[in-house]
Amino acid sequence: MPELPEVEVVRAGLAPAVTEATVTAVSVWDVRALTRHSGDTQSFEGAVTGRRITAAVRRGKFLWFPLSPPGASSPPTEAVVAHLGMSGQMLLRVPGAERERHERVRIDLHHPLHGELVVVFSDQRTFGSLAVDALLPTVEGAPGGFGDESPVVPGQVAHIARDPLDPAFSDQGFRDGLRGRAVSIKRALLDQTRISGVGNIYADEALWAARIHPDTVARDLSTRRVSRLLSEIRGVLHKALAEGGTSFDAQYVNVNGQAGYFAHSLNAYGRTGQPCPRCGRAIVRVAFTNRSSHYCPRCQKL
Repeated sequence: MPELPEVEVVRAGLAPAVTEATVTAVSVWDVRALTRHSGDTQSFEGAVTGRRITAAVRRGKFLWFPLSPPGASSPPTEAVVAHLGMSGQMLLRVPGAERERHERVRIDLHHPLHGELVVVFSDQRTFGSLAVDALLPTVEGAPGGFGDESPVVPGQVAHIARDPLDPAFSDQGFRDGLRGRAVSIKRALLDQTRISGVGNIYADEALWAARIHPDTVARDLSTRRVSRLLSEIRGVLHKALAEGGTSFDAQYVNVNGQAGYFAHSLNAYGRTGQPCPRCGRAIVRVAFTNRSSHYCPRCQKL
């Protein structure tokens, strides 16, 4: 599943193309792409067509595109919310471009500088979704997500915690939240209601960098170790962003269909049996819920 770096790469690619663009047409080819939308296909198309997009915003693994009210100059009260699911892609295309193999929704735009553009939502496994949702004030009054200073967030995203690259993320709040938790630190990192954007790949990488075993009980970590873990999480995410995210197959691409290359920089994830870059011991893989954990048994002792 795309994690923070992959989704941020998509957001950054879309932002200059969609910000201040007007939606001229919407074509929904597959209703499964609207599973998070409260209405039908016609209501989605009608709610978006003719509206101006004011920004491209991200919190954790969610994207949203605020829509200006029809015929009004007041701030947006609704947005198109996008979740990429397992294999969702948002691609920029020229008008009249052939349909993508797994294209679910096509949004035609007119941008005052760039002219006619097309945003395609493509999704092979159909777990991703688009929806029109109301924007709500943020609890702390800070910007709702990265890419827009407005202190609002879609209702569907309000329960998602801020990510560790968000200026409004509270290190102390995260540390306090771990104190009473008897779950493994790996499970705590994947809880998007406490820290967002970190999935299986970057949890394994950050835990390896911090020398913490994934099964370590969260409440047993000292303040110093939690602080180091947060530092390593940020370091891993920044490096992945610089390298365009992690691509293992053609499903993880930017808006131009290009793959990221952070997979070549992984130290633990997906390296089962290969030597640990730090000590040389073989990386092991163990089952973790419906996923796997990868770690070094020497560097990351329980």
